[in-house]
Amino acid sequence: MSKGKFALGAIFGAVVGAVAGVLAAPKSGKETRAELKSRANVIKTDVTKKAETVAAKTTEAVVDAKSKAEKVVKEAKTEAKDLKGRAERALAGAKKGFNSKK
Repeated sequence: MSKGKFALGAIFGAVVGAVAGVLAAPKSGKETRAELKSRANVIKTDVTKKAETVAAKTTEAVVDAKSKAEKVVKEAKTEAKDLKGRAERALAGAKKGFNSKK
């Protein structure tokens, strides 16, 4: 089970538990609605903070991945250029050796 699914399940369970607890309490309808509204605001604030944290971490991961990909591409281009140079030198040497035997 992924951490995201677990966290979503935990939040859902907390909401259901809070609503069930409030509804089972011996309070008037007005008091119950006020408490539900208060708890909903607390949960909303908590979820908003967690969503912002996830968004920030996701952005950080994307930037990091892009940086690593750019580094790999640069290294690959350098390696390809080096191999091309080596191949050209080898071909020139082979041509020189072939022409000198004639």
